[in-house]
Amino acid sequence: MSLLDELSRPEIWERFYEYKTGLACPKRFAKELRDFIDRRAYEPVCGAIRRGEPFPLPGRAVISKMSTQKKRVVYCYPSDENTVLKLLTWLLLRRYDGIFADNLYSFRPGRAAKDAVRRLRTAPGIRGMYAYKADISNYFNSVPVEALLPRLEEVLRDDPALFAFLKALLTEPAVLENGKPVTEQKGIMAGTPLSAFYANLYLRELDLHFEALGVPYARYSDDIIVFAPTREGTERHAAFVREFLAAAGLTLNPDKERFSSPEEGWTYLGFYFRDGVTDLAPASLTKMKQKMRRKTRALERWRKRNELDREKAAKAFIRVFNSKLFENPADNDLTWAYWYFPVLTTADGLREIDLYAQDCLRCLLTGARTKARYNARYEDLKQLGYRSLVHEYYAFRESAKE
Repeated sequence: MSLLDELSRPEIWERFYEYKTGLACPKRFAKELRDFIDRRAYEPVCGAIRRGEPFPLPGRAVISKMSTQKKRVVYCYPSDENTVLKLLTWLLLRRYDGIFADNLYSFRPGRAAKDAVRRLRTAPGIRGMYAYKADISNYFNSVPVEALLPRLEEVLRDDPALFAFLKALLTEPAVLENGKPVTEQKGIMAGTPLSAFYANLYLRELDLHFEALGVPYARYSDDIIVFAPTREGTERHAAFVREFLAAAGLTLNPDKERFSSPEEGWTYLGFYFRDGVTDLAPASLTKMKQKMRRKTRALERWRKRNELDREKAAKAFIRVFNSKLFENPADNDLTWAYWYFPVLTTADGLREIDLYAQDCLRCLLTGARTKARYNARYEDLKQLGYRSLVHEYYAFRESAKE
């Protein structure tokens, strides 16, 4: 049976709903998915797929990357079609999970970033190894579709109907920009559900190469790290990675390519490991503090423009960062805390963020940047709803023991 036939089965949708709501998904998403299933809104989409009708074009948008000034291009299909593609991706990732190497951690059942870091830090001799880390530039939108299709056809040789459907989506040259069709090189279309499966598949041979070598290695989508006992060994690994990616039509981001020694430790997926201790990576600390600084300035401008009291601005800051840190912003995202807490072995980085957040709040409450800002006590911040990352981290660890 083709996976396309599974898309119209109510029991499959119920299993999908149970899976999604079993995660830390927002109530709004759960309600919308429940309504979608109850209305059987998937049936018109599935019917159109069965009849071979053209799939709607995806929309193209340019968004800020991780709340920075950097921009990235993402794509999205209309809501009903996008929801059906989410189920298809969920089924794909489970039916074909067995084809991937154990060192791949992105978008896989029962695996997450924390598993990659945990496995690496327990690899024999890892504390004395050199590391090479690389990041692929604009990976999703740069994958050459003509090179991906033979790989996809080989994997889906047992499901030719599914391959034909996916090929039609991948080879459609047009997207919608501001409601008008435009033609562009779009790769596997970052932001669309199926891009997760394609991203895993396209570099499968690279993962299998390092698995066969038996060396510590991990890939999470476009983030790669590999280890060797010597600097020369990591340079050989780096040369292979560069040659492989060049042959695949991809390029590395030179600003994110790093070699590190055992004394320096290594960073991966926002974590920093050195001498057996796992903390937040310096870049993770910097990003969060930059977000807090920008939000503080924006709230101060908002307060002045609307002639609001300072407590209102401080409460707004707390709401924003409680949501960012502890609540799920979208159905396919982990919370910030859930990403980091299971892996960290120290609260040092969390404490640094706590102190910075408290400083931002004191400035908003007092308007002072001198010692006078400490007129706003820690107890005052807590009464406004402030939640300490360090406190939440230790509470998480205690609950994990139960």
